[in-house]
Amino acid sequence: MTVFDPLLAEITAMQPVRRHGRLTRIAGGVVVAEGLSPWARLGDRVEIARQSGQVLGGEVVALGRDSVDVLPDGPGEGLAPGDRVQHLGVGGLAPCEAWIGRVIDPYGQPLDGRPLPRGLQLRAVRSPPPSAARRRRMGARLSTGIDAFNTMLPLVRGQRMGLFAGSGVGKTSLLGQMARGVEADVVVLALVGERGRELRDFVEDVLGAEGLARSVVVTATSDMSPLARRRAALSAMAVAEFFRDQGRHVLLLCDSITRFAEAHREIALAGGEAASLRGFPPSTAHQIMALAERAGPGDEDAGQGDITALFTVLVAGSDMEEPVADILRGVLDGHVVLDRAIAERGRFPAVDLLRSVSRSLPAAASPGENALITEARRLLGAYERAEMMVQAGLYATGSDPLTDRAIRLWPKLDAYLGGAGAATVADSFRRLQKLLEA
Repeated sequence: MTVFDPLLAEITAMQPVRRHGRLTRIAGGVVVAEGLSPWARLGDRVEIARQSGQVLGGEVVALGRDSVDVLPDGPGEGLAPGDRVQHLGVGGLAPCEAWIGRVIDPYGQPLDGRPLPRGLQLRAVRSPPPSAARRRRMGARLSTGIDAFNTMLPLVRGQRMGLFAGSGVGKTSLLGQMARGVEADVVVLALVGERGRELRDFVEDVLGAEGLARSVVVTATSDMSPLARRRAALSAMAVAEFFRDQGRHVLLLCDSITRFAEAHREIALAGGEAASLRGFPPSTAHQIMALAERAGPGDEDAGQGDITALFTVLVAGSDMEEPVADILRGVLDGHVVLDRAIAERGRFPAVDLLRSVSRSLPAAASPGENALITEARRLLGAYERAEMMVQAGLYATGSDPLTDRAIRLWPKLDAYLGGAGAATVADSFRRLQKLLEA
């Protein structure tokens, strides 16, 4: 990148011709503009100039022969018929190397108070995934710094994993551990609909200076419009694709797909789509699957890298069958369930191993490692089946050798699942082997 590249990028982004229309009707949360129909396309960005001089952004959500329906980025107070509407065109992003270590909004504007240079190439926030016939297979196992993920729930390069959890069970802390510990060239975080006060806490405390130094954080807080909240996930994916196309390994952490789907629901309903799946419009499934498919291994022939992705889902009442969880689980390469009961007794990460699965197994482990994983799962399953009897004092020692061994080893296995700080995958397996041989 030369010293003139930022200037060249700004010149390239200038619009020599500006097209304008006028507001003609304001109905609920949607405004109608005339004069833009020959140029406007679904999803294009516009700017509405209030008579007071303030400018409000918006997105085209429906098209007619002579008018377009626009969903504004914020409250419509102060808008009036006759206000000027400027057509901005496709709202893309122009990422560059200087975005690493920065916190930005879904439109590529800095949130950390420092100027943000623009890259030379404008990228669409929606793009097709690499060709299914040319994508690489998933790669080698990644060290995460967490024993459970190093061994029994392995994460491999190019894998797409789901993290299913209710609120307050350690999901955000686990994301921070992943951002700091997983082997990757660049980390891209999408914080969709987070509370505003938590952004700084996450960046400074959970992510930390070490994590931020290799990360791009794309965020839309909960008070922002559904357009911004939905776009946060799409923009983060576009940034991840920019670095992937350079041949790098990118770790994408998206929190959360539930808020992404809820934002899409608001936009789709405003555009006239009918609700179906528990209030979600039919297009929700496609939106989620299209986003997830863009992650994963890159095109081998094009020299692309990989996007290893972790998508979180907020499951109310631990309902794994609710629409968003059910849709996402079907397109991922594994899912991890965080259990509130485990968190309440103080074990973090609160992973429910028996309800979690990584589809990278058994290929990601050697025969000896798979044997250790199988034995650990067998013991945890035996203890779960006998737990009620043990707590009630109804189990008699000697009734079943497997259950006896499971009861004896359960405290150590439970502590192991909450272990962090393992230097390598091999270290984690050595600890597991030593535990099982006790």
